[in-house]
Order: sequence, then structure tokens, then C-alpha cells
Amino acid sequence: MQGIALMLIAIGLLSGMDAIAKILMQGGMPAVQILALRSLIIIPLLLTVFAVRGKLGSLRPTRPLWHLCRGLIGFVAPLSFFLGIQFVPLTDAVTVSFSAIFLITILSIIFLGEQVGVHRWASILTGFIGVMVVIGPKGGGDLLGYALILTGSLAYAILFICGRYLSETESVSSLVFSFNLTVGVMSLSLLPFFWQPQPLEQYGLLLCLALFAVSGHHLMTLAVSLAEASLIAPFEYTAVLWALAFDLLIWQIAPPMSTTIGATIVIGSGLYIVYRERINETQAA
Repeated sequence: MQGIALMLIAIGLLSGMDAIAKILMQGGMPAVQILALRSLIIIPLLLTVFAVRGKLGSLRPTRPLWHLCRGLIGFVAPLSFFLGIQFVPLTDAVTVSFSAIFLITILSIIFLGEQVGVHRWASILTGFIGVMVVIGPKGGGDLLGYALILTGSLAYAILFICGRYLSETESVSSLVFSFNLTVGVMSLSLLPFFWQPQPLEQYGLLLCLALFAVSGHHLMTLAVSLAEASLIAPFEYTAVLWALAFDLLIWQIAPPMSTTIGATIVIGSGLYIVYRERINETQAA
């Protein structure tokens, strides 16, 4: 129950981060500037936390080139998502981003040699149908926005698969730190081309965004340490409810019927994949 509670809080914080990012960009702050300034807050914070714990050595990678490649791919994930939410309602963006779970399954077959049965293949196809329903002609946003969200989902899926591959030799701490460091270096190197002066309240919101990001990821990691990943994974779908609430309260946008139907299909397909995974783990045990 503690793990579930922490997962729910974590998803709320990360959903709040997405909403703040959309507000910042609507206020004129470029996505690259958000990522760069966020990194300037997160990286020193991570170094401080691990230094206090005496675990700075756990941040050192054993395969730095792989970490670099993973970080470069991972940079595309938050950048594409932040760019995409400018053009589509947050509810649509979150629903479409859940296509990552289906992309991860497909990539795990190709690159990790995992076996996937007919049940999970059916769930993958059904899930993508749900995504297409959301994107369809009656979707609530611009096609460019949906394309950017899907690009970010693909980048996240590749990031996840690389993490699973590297986890055989790398610590979770080193993977988290190297990802944030690479995103920081990339965004800071691009910042001179995108920098735009902002009012003070924008920087206050950015500080909240960074704190939400760190706290959300920390609580999610803690939740996984207290409960089985397959048990708490379905609660990630509560992000749709948070996005719906933000759309209604901040932007006064109610999702069209196509978004509701598509979200139901995507969530149902994702939950079935989690269910089949639990069955497989039980049979293996």
C-alpha cells in the first residue's frame, strides 16, 4: 500500500511538471531553455544528495560511450514531448505518450530477444488502434503535435531498452545521472540559439518544474523498491486523470469523445500487458 500511495503521488507530481512546462512555453519560454535551466537545478541537486550519502562513486559509469549514446537518444524524448504539448491538449498528449509501452514491447523483441505471445501482440495492436482513435480526424489538437508526442514516445522506448541492456553492468544511479547530465550538456550547448529573456514569475515556475521532476522520479523509484513493479505500474495511467483535470481547470478544455474512447482502449491494452506479465512471472516462479 505504501508503494501504491507513493506511485500515485509521483504521477501527480510528474503530471504537474508537464502542466507547468506547457504554461511556460505558452508564456514564451522555448523547450530547450526549459531543459537547460532544469538541468542546472537537477544536476547539482543530484550531486549534493549523493555526496551527502557518500555514494558519489555509484554515479561513475563503466561503459561511458553507451551512456553517452543513451543520453543523446533520451534528449529527444523530453524535448519532443514538451514541443508537442504546445499543439495538443494535455489529455491527448498523455494518452498518446502511453504508446511507449507498446513500442518497448516491440523493441524488446528486436533487440533483447524476448518472446512475446499472441496475447501481448493483440494488446499491442489494440493499443495502437486506441492511439489512432485519439489522433483521428476528431482529435483535439494539431497533427504536428501528435507526431512530436509519438517521436518522444519512440525515443523514450529506446531509452528504456538501452537502460535494460546496460543494467547488467551499470547502477541505476549512474544511468539516472548520465541521462540528466547528457540532457543538460545538449540543451546548454543549444541554449545560445534559443535563449529568450523571461519575467521573474516564469523562473519561479521553472524552479517548481525542476522540484516536481526530482521529487516525482525519487518517489517513483522508492515506490518500485517497496512493491512489485507489475503491481504499481497500472497506477501510471492515473496521469490521464491528472491531465484531464489540468485541461479543465487551467485551459477550460473538455476532451472530445474520440479522446475518451481512445484513452480507454490504450489503458485497457496496457493493463492487459501488465496482467500477462504477472502471469508469466508467476509461471516462471
